[in-house]
Amino acid sequence: MATTADARSATARIHQFYINGAWVDSSGGDRLDIINPATEQVVGQVALGSIAETDTAVAAARAAFPGWAATRPDDRADVIDRLRALILENQETLARAITTEMGAAISYAQAAQVPLAAEHLRVANEVLRSYPFLTRRGQTAVVREPIGVCGLITPWNWPLFQITAKAGSALAAGCTVVLKPSELSPLSSALFAELIDRAGFPAGVFNLVNGTGPVVGTRLAEHPDVDMVSITGSTRAGVQVALAAAPTVKRVAQELGGKSPNLILPDADLSRAIPPGVASAMRNVGQSCSAPTRMIVPRTRLAEVEALAIAAVADIRVGDPTDPATTHGPSSNRAQYHRVQTMIQTGIDEGAKLLIGGPGRPEGLARGFFSKPTIFSEVSTDMTVAQEEIFGPVLVILPYDDVEEGIAIANDTVYGLGAQVQGTDRELTRRTAARIRAGQVHLNYPAWDPYAPFGGYKQSGNGREYGIEGLEEYLETKSILGYFD
Repeated sequence: MATTADARSATARIHQFYINGAWVDSSGGDRLDIINPATEQVVGQVALGSIAETDTAVAAARAAFPGWAATRPDDRADVIDRLRALILENQETLARAITTEMGAAISYAQAAQVPLAAEHLRVANEVLRSYPFLTRRGQTAVVREPIGVCGLITPWNWPLFQITAKAGSALAAGCTVVLKPSELSPLSSALFAELIDRAGFPAGVFNLVNGTGPVVGTRLAEHPDVDMVSITGSTRAGVQVALAAAPTVKRVAQELGGKSPNLILPDADLSRAIPPGVASAMRNVGQSCSAPTRMIVPRTRLAEVEALAIAAVADIRVGDPTDPATTHGPSSNRAQYHRVQTMIQTGIDEGAKLLIGGPGRPEGLARGFFSKPTIFSEVSTDMTVAQEEIFGPVLVILPYDDVEEGIAIANDTVYGLGAQVQGTDRELTRRTAARIRAGQVHLNYPAWDPYAPFGGYKQSGNGREYGIEGLEEYLETKSILGYFD
């Protein structure tokens, strides 16, 4: 058996599903073209699963659950560690698949999309080996047990990263899994399933069914033998999953939309605060739900901020994502490209000050879903571009007159996923962070922490991923009274 993933096999595998430890052909004829967003060319067709195929995968996961749940934590950790090693061994193939399916610049896929996905498995492994599944409280044993069969629904913007964030914790907890990846980015998930097989997971522990949200996603949510659904996607999709899951009273974890603020305090060193803020808003072409796309700045320093922000865009090179010199590729699909273009025009129509960018493709790019990195200033909170998630390379700058107003602007959103605060007074940044209603707040651009729990307030969802909290999301709590003498 081969020990490395093959990009050609990923294209072949998207015609099949991985169920009960084997690749099986789709029983139906429904297919969806996979479009390379940089060239607008068809690179393959993914088979779209049916309710019957979803039911087969759930049955396999249900049958495998007792055995997997009974394995020793160290044994589960060993298999997860083998999977992580295989991902790192196949990093280049995975990165190129991600570039092909959703347009990430190859340098970014190599530096972030794949290695950060592997980090989720490293953390799941480490947490699992030390987690106290049984603790004592007087004469009572408090036991944490795997919740059961989990339906995992993942998005197209961070395809492998979101799969490992969910599957790593679920599998570590002792749960079995049915994954529905985005039908728009199926290549990396097919490669992931191949690596799952090679890592030695027992049959039925991990299953993959491609398909649409209304068919496969809804069936997972409503299925009586699925104990939990975890979805990363739009708030609209999260609501639909919750509604479908409600009759069976299953647990639903949701990591949904965001319109994250980046509050620049009056004492901030703008030369250190603004360029990284622009880069953070534009990372992954703005296709990150926690990207700080609202920069909230002191009105008295607005002109300085604008000059620094314009200069920061000069470091962005939009173009062919397979070129190592490219920093930003296209939007991941046609629908998203059109949304970005519509929202840029909306900002102009509503009277926002266009600093740089604007509608249309960057100069020299005649095809592909490319947008110009765009920055608006003098934006007010009632503007559409200040309230709606754009999910593209668009940053809006909102001025404030005092810190109280700045905090109010930061919280003036239906979302609450991420936030950032920049300032030189450490205590002020901490006090400010405490008043922002968001699940994760970054102070002065810290390094990414894969142990830090990640999830949202308000319409950004519920539940947490990463680290200990990510594992606990997939556990039930049982009290056994009289367990101890």
